[in-house]
Amino acid sequence: MKTIVRMNKWANAHTSIGLDVLRIGLGIFLFWKGILFAGQTKELTHLIAPDNPDATTLILAHYIAMSHFAGGILVAAGLLTRLSLAFQYPILIGAVIINFTGAMDALALTQAIIALVVATFFLIIGSGKHSVDYTLKMNV
Repeated sequence: MKTIVRMNKWANAHTSIGLDVLRIGLGIFLFWKGILFAGQTKELTHLIAPDNPDATTLILAHYIAMSHFAGGILVAAGLLTRLSLAFQYPILIGAVIINFTGAMDALALTQAIIALVVATFFLIIGSGKHSVDYTLKMNV
């Protein structure tokens, strides 16, 4: 816990608009992917289980779409950033794995790797100084 508090203090002392733009960009990207996945549920279920899609696969596809949709909004606003990225993390790891084991799409693989790296960064340092989390913490 002391390590997280120390990283938060460092992040708040060294925050910049660039980090906030990066966080907001990640949130918008996740939100956009959530909208795309919601509109392409059949293709998403085929990616998850190409041989035998069942009810579990459909539930997982809906979880991915809604998690990206809601998580993207929360990350962009800087509200519950670490929690929402913790829900995104298994999805992003799965996206990287699917692109390596299945038919490799270079653009999708690049997007997944970049999103995973940026999500890991914000999972560690938090939402930063210009966020709803920081504003709520300072006003309580």
